[in-house]
Amino acid sequence: MRTDKNDRQELILRLIKEHDISTQDELTALVNSKGFNVTQATCSRDIKELGIIKVTMPNRNTKYAVLERTGDVAPGRLLAVFSNCLISCKSAMNMVVIKTLPGMAQAAASALDSMHLSSVVGSIAGDDTVFVAAPGIEEAEALVSTIVDMMNPGSSSDV
Repeated sequence: MRTDKNDRQELILRLIKEHDISTQDELTALVNSKGFNVTQATCSRDIKELGIIKVTMPNRNTKYAVLERTGDVAPGRLLAVFSNCLISCKSAMNMVVIKTLPGMAQAAASALDSMHLSSVVGSIAGDDTVFVAAPGIEEAEALVSTIVDMMNPGSSSDV
């Protein structure tokens, strides 16, 4: 039975990159199958510390994804900045329009770009608005769901 936090968190990151994991229970079971003895609460804390997000796929299923580090900024802090500066998020065809607090659009776009989401082709930021190009309409709608979930955990509709 292994308990080292660093080893466990490295395993969690690897598992999320290698598998489509959609619940904390699935993650807990996978981590335990690799020789660790962890609870769902431990996995939940690790998810938060590691800056792991839940993304909506174009088929409307969800899965966990790993935020990539940008410089020396921890992913959890990056996610906090992103989610705290957002006001609204809507799709328009294959575009997503994100409204932010004044002066925060560039920080939000930078955070979004660092997430390396497959549904983001690119972004352009002004003062309080970010335009995000997605490959198609379904991907744009899935991206809106992902962003709204980051804004309001537990919500799944436009804000």
